[in-house]
Amino acid sequence: MELLANLSQGFAVALTWSTLILAISGCFAGTIIGSLPGLGPSNGVAILIPLAFSLSLDATEALVLMTSVYYGAMYGGRISSILLNIPGDEPALMTTLDGYPMARQGRAGDALVLSGVASFVGALLATIGLMILAPILARIAYLFGPAEYFALYMLAFCTLGGLSSRNQIKAGLAAIIGLAIAMIGLDNTTGLPRLTFGSLHLMDGVDFLVAIVGLFAVAEIFIYMESHGRESAIGVKLERITIPFREIGNSAVTMLRSTLIGFIAGVLPGAGASLGSFLAYMAEKSLSRDKETFGTGNPRGVAAPEAGNNAAAGGALVPMLTLGVPGSGTTAVLLALLVTLNITPGPLLFEERPEVVWGLVASLLIANFVLLIMNVPLVKLFVRILSVPPWILLPGITMVAFGGIYSLSGSSYDLVLMLLFGLFGYLCRKLDVPTVPIILGILLGNHMEDSLRRAMVISDGDWTYLFTSPISIVLWLAAIGGFVAPMFLRNLLRTPPRVED
Repeated sequence: MELLANLSQGFAVALTWSTLILAISGCFAGTIIGSLPGLGPSNGVAILIPLAFSLSLDATEALVLMTSVYYGAMYGGRISSILLNIPGDEPALMTTLDGYPMARQGRAGDALVLSGVASFVGALLATIGLMILAPILARIAYLFGPAEYFALYMLAFCTLGGLSSRNQIKAGLAAIIGLAIAMIGLDNTTGLPRLTFGSLHLMDGVDFLVAIVGLFAVAEIFIYMESHGRESAIGVKLERITIPFREIGNSAVTMLRSTLIGFIAGVLPGAGASLGSFLAYMAEKSLSRDKETFGTGNPRGVAAPEAGNNAAAGGALVPMLTLGVPGSGTTAVLLALLVTLNITPGPLLFEERPEVVWGLVASLLIANFVLLIMNVPLVKLFVRILSVPPWILLPGITMVAFGGIYSLSGSSYDLVLMLLFGLFGYLCRKLDVPTVPIILGILLGNHMEDSLRRAMVISDGDWTYLFTSPISIVLWLAAIGGFVAPMFLRNLLRTPPRVED
């Protein structure tokens, strides 16, 4: 009964005209961003965050807009995977294995519709899972003290860069850089300046959004500039779109099974949609009687990864909302949005700001149906966007990034700092250094330091206090495992060879 009461409160927020328009607009913009190869949900959310502040949205509206972009980008990533054999983002990688062969066989429309339905099933059930599991996890979070939170932050740092990076040393280095940036500004305890180099502009530290927009959006602009404006060309002609009811029916069990796998992978900090997509595909292939058909255009090879990665997207919101620890790179960006809006994710969020949480859940339920409707009849429209040249995209992205950041502070110094972060993000991309741990360090560095200081005060300086409770021991073991495991799993997650024409 309590769940129904909370959900009704959420729908009262979500069914207002302003929230509905924002959810639909976010779904549309996210699908466009997801369909463009290389952008993905993290960059899409980072690019559009300044827009939320430019429109003077309140906390619930801003979060609804950004999470709708997030879900839309997860849906849209399949379009270029199927038509171009180029993943729109990393989680859509597994979709290329059977999606592109289906397109080459003249079944591009079937593959797009089937993947859209699988994305809907995965995202919808994951949102229901978020609705049920998040309040339970929020109650468990009351058992966390400073030692447990410090171990939890260590778990996030050890796992979030893991599978997305080819080198654990680089992921660790990126986390250290992020923590160092978080130290910039006045010390909360002593009031002394740290790493400011005498600059008054750095006394308040580095703004989350300046760093995020620079590392993601501006760095992406530099990557586009390096490509000399080469355009994307669609290699497969999309004919009349029909709904493949037979394939959808045959893949129903696949979608349910893959949704469960993807949701569990999303809830685990650091696993995320990429692992959810991979595990869902491999599980379906191993359980199938016709294993040899996977990779040649098997519809279940399209349904499994799409249901898995969209379910993981919903699962990643669970630790972000209940523990304040992002479950993926995109939720790390969303966490920065919440912090900027003076909202503290964690167990108290469900009591202090229930309209934010349940308004978000209700909006996501609505957004899933909007995306299903949008991704079947409007597929041809999104396909046309794949041919938009970078010389048109670049000015729009640049205008949104610069205008949004300047509207936050009115300081030209922040624009310069954003450009510097963009150059740094570009350099990281070239050196294969993951930027997500850097963002995580900036976001959680001060909280991690505060937890460590409180733990040392409580224990009178005894560092073994960090390992005394059962919860902290489990988290430390998970952190060690999360850092070491990718070294063995990375060979399984290597980019599979593309299907040649």
